[in-house]
Amino acid sequence: MPRIIDTEQKNLVGKKVRMFRKERRMSQQQLSDKLETLAIYVCRGSVSRIEDGSRTVTDIELYGLSQVLSVPIEEFFK
Repeated sequence: MPRIIDTEQKNLVGKKVRMFRKERRMSQQQLSDKLETLAIYVCRGSVSRIEDGSRTVTDIELYGLSQVLSVPIEEFFK
């Protein structure tokens, strides 16, 4: 079955995730650990792949990123 997204770029929010994470002086591991406290399991390597656009982001993960980074979801798309 073909993938819905069949391009190099797998998400629209990765660059913003990196920007917001760095603004908060948070490492990828720290972000992963904080997501885990919300029962959202994204390893450090997956955070890296989200940020470089090579991994998709689920709606639940986006919600968690919004909560952990204290950013409204719509800010990830600006």
